[in-house]
Amino acid sequence: MLEPRSGHSATLLPNGKVLIAGGMRRNQDFYSSAELYDPATGKFRETGSMAVATVGNAALLLKSGKVLVVGGWVRGSTTDLAEIYDPATGTFGDAGRMTMKRARPEVSLLTNGDVLITGGEDHDSPGGMATAELYLAAAGRFEAIAPMHYGRIAHTSTVLNDGRVLIVGGAGEKDGIIATAEVYDPSTRTFSVSGKLLTPRVKQCAGLLPDGRVLLAGGSNAFGWNGQLASAEIFDPKTGAFSAAASLSDARFKLPDEAAALPGGRLLFAGGSKTLEVYDPASGRFLAVNDQLPDARHYMSETRLADGSVLLAGGYPNNDQATGAAWVYRP
Repeated sequence: MLEPRSGHSATLLPNGKVLIAGGMRRNQDFYSSAELYDPATGKFRETGSMAVATVGNAALLLKSGKVLVVGGWVRGSTTDLAEIYDPATGTFGDAGRMTMKRARPEVSLLTNGDVLITGGEDHDSPGGMATAELYLAAAGRFEAIAPMHYGRIAHTSTVLNDGRVLIVGGAGEKDGIIATAEVYDPSTRTFSVSGKLLTPRVKQCAGLLPDGRVLLAGGSNAFGWNGQLASAEIFDPKTGAFSAAASLSDARFKLPDEAAALPGGRLLFAGGSKTLEVYDPASGRFLAVNDQLPDARHYMSETRLADGSVLLAGGYPNNDQATGAAWVYRP
């Protein structure tokens, strides 16, 4: 990349390029800049900058083809600012403000084109937030909705095949690392408590399987660098329960929130370790990738490209110094 980054967002655009926005070089050295990866050339180039420098922002491709970027940590605080990137002009524009300041919230595109925004952290009140809101795409504004049952940061948010959204794990305001899960129903705009994880998890990775179940893998059950997990489990939306799955070969955390979907329904798990692993739903096992990264990469991004390959970009090893290196995984 043009800049070393970790904690950035990465979004596949309709034209096949990838928008990389924000992130940090090291602690308290944040970026407002953004860049584009072009698979046709294998190179990164500059694009427009955001209004504020943020790390832990959340980004999502809207049905309009534009990218919504919300929240994040700014130097000494958090922000409620939202911006929209227009690929046609290569610029960011003001998208208003969320109802709450949020760093590292989770965002999910609903079937009606609106965006569900859950949890995160406010610098002035540390710990996971239970509040949630919607970005109403047609109106271009944010609206608060009934909160989740538990405060969460570094959780995962996965859209199910029926349009509901599974919210899992994370760190709570007072509850530490949590095992709770809940499901958001767009028809009622409310959250309902679902089954519990077998193991509390924060900073894990989630992926939707071809049969509609959700695989959760890795993460940590403790704060700091402790408690890293190799275990995995599967949520079944028909029963609302979790069951044990085969384990990763390496314990890992600070993963991308969402595993990249590969051809054939497989899922790529990368980051938090030198190794890359592919979950094969046919065998129910994780398969090791022959190649590996030069070192563990925490808070790297993982973006499936139009041809089915996956862009892995940035992250940091076992210190806070980010890398500019990027890789392409070819299934």
